[in-house]
Amino acid sequence: MHKRASILRWIFLLVAMTILGGAIGGYAFIRAGSASPLVPIAHPKLDIGLAFPQDSANPPPVITGAILRNAPTALFPRLAPGSLYSNAIKAQNALPGTSSWRITGPQTPGQIEGFADSTYASIGQSVPIYVSTVSSSFHIIAYRMGWYQGLLGRRIWSSLKIRGVLQPKCLFLAVSNTTECSNWSMSYRVEITKNFIPGDYLFKLIGNKNQQQYVPITIVDPNSNAAIAIMNSVTTWQAYNSYGGYSLYHGPGYQYGVRATKVSFDRPYSYGFGLGSGDFLGNELPLVALAERLGLNVTYINSIYLQRHPNLVANHNAIVSLGHDEYYSTVMRSALTGGIDAGHSLIFLGANAIYRRIRLDSSPLGNDRIEVNYRNPYLDPLFGKDNANVTANWPSYPDPNDESALIGLQYACNPVNAPMIITDPSSWIFAHTKVKFGASIPHLIGSEFDEFSPFAPHPRNIQLLAHSPLICRNQPYYSDMSYYSTPEGGGVFATGTNYWVVSLISGCPPFTGLCPDPITDQITSNVLEAFGTGNVGILHPSIPNALSVYYHPPSKPVVARPILNHVTPTTSALVSPTTSTSQAITTTTFPTASTSTTLSTSVGATTSTVPSSTTTSTVASSTTTSTVPSSTSTTLSTI
Repeated sequence: MHKRASILRWIFLLVAMTILGGAIGGYAFIRAGSASPLVPIAHPKLDIGLAFPQDSANPPPVITGAILRNAPTALFPRLAPGSLYSNAIKAQNALPGTSSWRITGPQTPGQIEGFADSTYASIGQSVPIYVSTVSSSFHIIAYRMGWYQGLLGRRIWSSLKIRGVLQPKCLFLAVSNTTECSNWSMSYRVEITKNFIPGDYLFKLIGNKNQQQYVPITIVDPNSNAAIAIMNSVTTWQAYNSYGGYSLYHGPGYQYGVRATKVSFDRPYSYGFGLGSGDFLGNELPLVALAERLGLNVTYINSIYLQRHPNLVANHNAIVSLGHDEYYSTVMRSALTGGIDAGHSLIFLGANAIYRRIRLDSSPLGNDRIEVNYRNPYLDPLFGKDNANVTANWPSYPDPNDESALIGLQYACNPVNAPMIITDPSSWIFAHTKVKFGASIPHLIGSEFDEFSPFAPHPRNIQLLAHSPLICRNQPYYSDMSYYSTPEGGGVFATGTNYWVVSLISGCPPFTGLCPDPITDQITSNVLEAFGTGNVGILHPSIPNALSVYYHPPSKPVVARPILNHVTPTTSALVSPTTSTSQAITTTTFPTASTSTTLSTSVGATTSTVPSSTTTSTVASSTTTSTVPSSTSTTLSTI
């Protein structure tokens, strides 16, 4: 009778929460121990607090599956995924690399800047480039990014001298606070020849007085059946792009009240955002370099390409979501869900993925060039007409579909900087790492993190690999890393932290600790190789433990991390003289039900002038500028 009453109470509260969601548009929960049966919190991204009863004796029912309502069906092409390793990738990275892709010399934002009329292209196509510059002339050099003996780039193509033009002021659409540079004239058309091996490219604009800035483009292979597809998160890049003063987060002066509700790909990325590369340098390039160093059979896509070609998921054993992959349309999410249902796999190497729901509209330069995100469902013209495409957050009213149904974890909070605590070292994922129960990997959790919640939809067989206590905005949390397998043979791995990808390469900001980190390097290699092989869910079925870990968190003292040998880059161009090559071991204890942690997790807001080869980092609601020596180039965008 008691169990039945608890279930009825859970259902009643769920109904009440849904009704309340109609008025306030979102919800969030947190567990803080048995001392308080009702735990109210303020959700940092929803500006709302609710309470939920804690009943460890009678946990709520588990909502299974990762079903997207009103999702379009897709007929996947008949291309079987290829082998795990690629001789072509190995041969490509054996070719001479160069560090000349880096921005050099003092730069003044606005001296040269540009964008392409497409985020991707394939061999045989041409890409118009729009450039505005104070220079009388400029030229463009295209670099394919990879490992290349640790130099990270290879020069593929360069243009002749091009006449420089200072383009007119971009258009401003006041109704949505949208900056759109579709009134610029085309500067150059790049022919994508067979020399452009598919991959991630930085097109470096160089003025006649050494003005420099990037234009990123993904060169795709429509016929690829590579084992692994690595996805550039361009819809998230564009959401944070403040070129022209407006992003999906703020207007001039970082005022949220005048944020854009629509942003355009018809504009450059601001210089302060990865030197014009968006979020590529810090949150994506380190993984690209690792995958190519391993010689894996990889291909490259981006989120707009997924939007237009959702069937591609069936051609690959695994899709990799990188350090910050927050903005998803219903089509994009449905593509990943369909892939999982068909036995393919997903690797989430960041946090806060699939949190914002968007849709894509046309601009004067093409389809899917306007990214729409109202957040407040009542402002969206589709409200009440097509609720599945109303651009509220994915967990929110009017058509809630928590990201945890697919990922296993859900977004929790930011900003933090905390150690990751390993709680299930028996997993195959930790092979060759020597980690033990309670091992601490310092500074790996941040700036955003994800958590497991039994009150959100999740797979029944989810396995928590790390369960890390921390404090965020004066509230106790646990950050989680997870894995689950599917009966069809797929699997989903999620690190639950933004700092994972940047830990894979030298030259990351000092606050992230040891870089490259041999443990995260080995774990990532294990996951890539197992997922890329295929049938990971059959070869490595997950061992469910999430409810046990959640209700009975480990209390064993944290132990020192093991010391591992690691492949040292063969060039000093990767090593930052200001980055320590050793890392202190943190010693904490897991909080008990009646105590909370006191880990310091604040991230101070600092600003400074951007010097040569310096990139800026946007962390939470504050802006941080990290001075990085000329030998490194690291960008973190972790909101």
